[in-house]
Amino acid sequence: MSLDTILAVFLSFMMTAVLCPILIPFLIRLKVGQTERVEGVQSHLKKAGTPTMGGIAILTSVILTSLVFASRYPRIIPILILTAGFGVIGFLDDYLKVVKRKSDGLLPKQKMAFQIVVTTIFVIFLWVREPECFDFLIPFTEGKVISGMGVRIFGTILSYLAIIGTVNGVNFTDGLDGLSSSVTAAVAVFFTYASMTLGGNIEPITAATFGALLGFLLYNVHPAKVFMGDTGSLALGGFVSGCAYTMKMPIFILIVGLVYLVEVLSVIIQVTYFRKTGGKRFFRMAPIHHHFELSGWSETRVVGVFTIVTILLCLLASIRL
Repeated sequence: MSLDTILAVFLSFMMTAVLCPILIPFLIRLKVGQTERVEGVQSHLKKAGTPTMGGIAILTSVILTSLVFASRYPRIIPILILTAGFGVIGFLDDYLKVVKRKSDGLLPKQKMAFQIVVTTIFVIFLWVREPECFDFLIPFTEGKVISGMGVRIFGTILSYLAIIGTVNGVNFTDGLDGLSSSVTAAVAVFFTYASMTLGGNIEPITAATFGALLGFLLYNVHPAKVFMGDTGSLALGGFVSGCAYTMKMPIFILIVGLVYLVEVLSVIIQVTYFRKTGGKRFFRMAPIHHHFELSGWSETRVVGVFTIVTILLCLLASIRL
């Protein structure tokens, strides 16, 4: 592991660990508090009022740390664009919901439009600078890549579904104290290892994200003193998908990001089943982490199990990388 990678972890960790104690009282003064559904998990009602938008600390640390290394690691730039772009969308959504007191935040059409715009900027940047990023690295094949113009065109079209789907998957995962932070920290470690193994040269941003999440977890583990909000969860989704595409690894999202996928699918299944059956529910509550809570699991157990599953999946994805 290079010195730059280690420095990125420590720099981002310390920055987040210092920013959070400054940010939390400021958010409390602004009354930027979490709201909880009365019909949801009853134990969550006591979380109402806990400051959100803590993702500002994560995003700030990742951006500033990455910029230190950007001149020597230019491949982190597209990942930074996607991370920052989705982080800004999340910030706008949070700001409208918790500061302007607009319960819906950005309208679904507005949010989708912004997400398409950010994804398009990322796609154009890669096509201009490094179109081979739209090739596909195949898991478990010791670096076998499927390439060609047809593959790249297909990869470009698929990128909109993969990126926006991953971003919203991470967003759905952010529903329990430390869940999204812990799961994504494991994914960040995987992409750091993959970059070192394959010569991806994106370690500063993967290491910075890992460090920022460790610093944030100091205040986000149960009982959380702050939540990341959409500012953090959308930014992290941009980070994960940005790393995957920059490293030609979108297929790997299905492995290391399985928790994100299951969270999204649980919501789709719940909504579809509810409409088709006239009000019946497939799960006790969606996203699926709430289903496990209502089935008797403690919040910390759900977080622990989901994180362990992700770590094991990351190890699986590392086989014959």
